[in-house]
Amino acid sequence: MSSPTGPASGLPVRMPRPRQPGRHRRPEQLAAPEGAPALVLAVPGTPSAATRSLAEEVVSIARSELPGLDGRIGYLDGDDSEFPTLTSVLAHAAEERTARFEQARAAGADVKEPDGPVAVVVPLLAGPDSALLRQVRQAVMDSRVAADLTDVLGPHPLLAEALHVRLSEAGLARADRARLFTVATAADGIVLASVGGEEAVQAAGITGMLLAARLAVPVMAAALDQEGSIAAIAEQLRGSGSQHLALAPYLIGPEIDPGLLEAAAAEAGCASAEALGPYPAIGKLALAKYTMALGIAPPQPQGAPVR
Repeated sequence: MSSPTGPASGLPVRMPRPRQPGRHRRPEQLAAPEGAPALVLAVPGTPSAATRSLAEEVVSIARSELPGLDGRIGYLDGDDSEFPTLTSVLAHAAEERTARFEQARAAGADVKEPDGPVAVVVPLLAGPDSALLRQVRQAVMDSRVAADLTDVLGPHPLLAEALHVRLSEAGLARADRARLFTVATAADGIVLASVGGEEAVQAAGITGMLLAARLAVPVMAAALDQEGSIAAIAEQLRGSGSQHLALAPYLIGPEIDPGLLEAAAAEAGCASAEALGPYPAIGKLALAKYTMALGIAPPQPQGAPVR
């Protein structure tokens, strides 16, 4: 027993922190529920040290938003040594959950046998790619583990923000339209490069409209994996009056060979921004997919306002 001023028994008691009064008080940060499924990031492409660093950063961002999150990384083309495959990561998560239950029961704890998904698998993809998503589904099936598979990260306003930032970092767009300065190399037309065929182009086009609203320039999506698509869209933009084009990769990074981006930019005759990479929005969107799958409702990820 304890009193409002301290513990009656002499044992330390954690007292709640006083909450800041007023409607602008900071919301209490949520934590992952006890025994919650793991968030497993499904990483496409050929594994490398750079890919691992990117994926680890994305998971780190998600953990910072939801303390206690069990975040893991599984590679679609892993080798189960340096780069564990998605299948083996899921199987290991299931084995660990079973072992924790058995240890608790052996210790005499009154615990329920775990049920529900062992993990929530989040594909590290900005847009749909049917071939890669089939690979993710097959890996989940091969693991024989109960796991939920979420949609890809986009389209979403935060991805438009990330594209804007990458373009501004490359000197191809103003960081803030409200400021009275110019960027000499700023593009007056954007080719939004996606992979995954026509479905991916349509999904990228939704984010492209949000990007166009931020930049006040035309944005059109094209497929990197369709020969001539990037060049054709570039010519269409030039035909409508745009003279200084830029290529904006609607890609996280691991899902595409960097050489393909360089070749497409050269073919279209324009400069290119970097891929989205571990931009903070990527980790926040991955977490949002995880919490949505579990019915947890932390604050929705918010981006910077359009200026």
